[in-house]
Amino acid sequence: MLRTALLVGALLTGLTPAGAQERAALARPNAPVPPDLFPIATEARLGGDTGRTRLVMDLSRPIEIAAFTLADPYRVVLDLPQVTFQLPGRTGEQGRGLIKAFRYGLVMQGGSRIVVDATGPVRVDKAFVLEPVDGQPARLVLDLVSIDRASFMRNLALETKPRRAPETKPVEAKRSNDGRPLIVIDPGHGGPDTGTIAASGEMEKTIVLDFAQALSEKLEKSGKYRVTMTRADDRFVALGERVRMARGQSAALFVSIHADALASRRETDVRGATVYTVSDTASDDEAARLAEDENKADAIAGVDLSSEPEEVADILIDLTQRETKNFSAHFARAVVGELKRAATLHKHPLKSAGFKVLKAPDVPSVLIELGYVSNKEDLKLMTSDAWRTRTADAVAQAVTTFFSTRLAGSGSVRSGN
Repeated sequence: MLRTALLVGALLTGLTPAGAQERAALARPNAPVPPDLFPIATEARLGGDTGRTRLVMDLSRPIEIAAFTLADPYRVVLDLPQVTFQLPGRTGEQGRGLIKAFRYGLVMQGGSRIVVDATGPVRVDKAFVLEPVDGQPARLVLDLVSIDRASFMRNLALETKPRRAPETKPVEAKRSNDGRPLIVIDPGHGGPDTGTIAASGEMEKTIVLDFAQALSEKLEKSGKYRVTMTRADDRFVALGERVRMARGQSAALFVSIHADALASRRETDVRGATVYTVSDTASDDEAARLAEDENKADAIAGVDLSSEPEEVADILIDLTQRETKNFSAHFARAVVGELKRAATLHKHPLKSAGFKVLKAPDVPSVLIELGYVSNKEDLKLMTSDAWRTRTADAVAQAVTTFFSTRLAGSGSVRSGN
């Protein structure tokens, strides 16, 4: 994938008192930062046509911005300091002119992002922030103009500095100096990557975060494991970074949580949970489609996939990878065995496909699709506290079954050390 960085925008002189507090708070990464210290985005609107289109977003105070473009598909990405987005529901889903849609969210502590999907090749004509004046709030302004593909590619080639999303630090396990197995819980999507969206507006990124937090609490309360999450709030984490978090901390198990959706109205009766393991060959067409969709998460949030290293290249011998796949399959069967007592399962609950997030060669990994947001019954359950508690209990029990069996079979349990 090609990408470029076009640094533009408003480099504002001076710091407001709130801005100084904000930077001081961010200098202490472990200190909680009150949300009201950050600038607030309250309204967004589009204007123009297929020749020139403008995006305007109202802000509580001026900020610095940087814009860059991406090809295949055509996107414009705006990187911002951390912003609290208080925009009306479904903002960005409807496009106009050169803009098909746009999304926004947190990508790291201290940094937010707006990703604009363009209808074709575009050029960033202007990207700046206006100071508040005459009762008008501060405003972020992005002007796009239509160009041909040749010009777009030429502009990309002229840029020499590739960009990539900043890496995020994992949420630290509460206890890191003991020998208990470390479980990494991975809520899918986040930030500008919403995942699937139900017809009624519920977003996958929120559903899976709620479930991951419930599962994490269950596992921690058992006292048997150390637990960490790849994200504990609504921020984006690149797929490769999720894998690195697990491998870097010598995780004993990686559990990625998602929810699926089917676009066809004829398929709204498809429902139930599915458990996936990694495979070079998908178990069926639906598994292949899902893996392809999930593997696009980085592109959706404006990450340069070409800069990501191969996670499995030159790391471990094939024997280790084969052992890891066997452990993953063993845990997947344990999850299905427990879920059938607590939740509705898909008619084919065990599947495999080439999910990038499951490709750590030395960490047993599964991806759990909780259900389908496109199915009303599944959606009602996935947003229910009672269902979430019952299903999190089942997955937690599967973890215990996995480690108990592994201990009995091997005489040891992989620790986090």
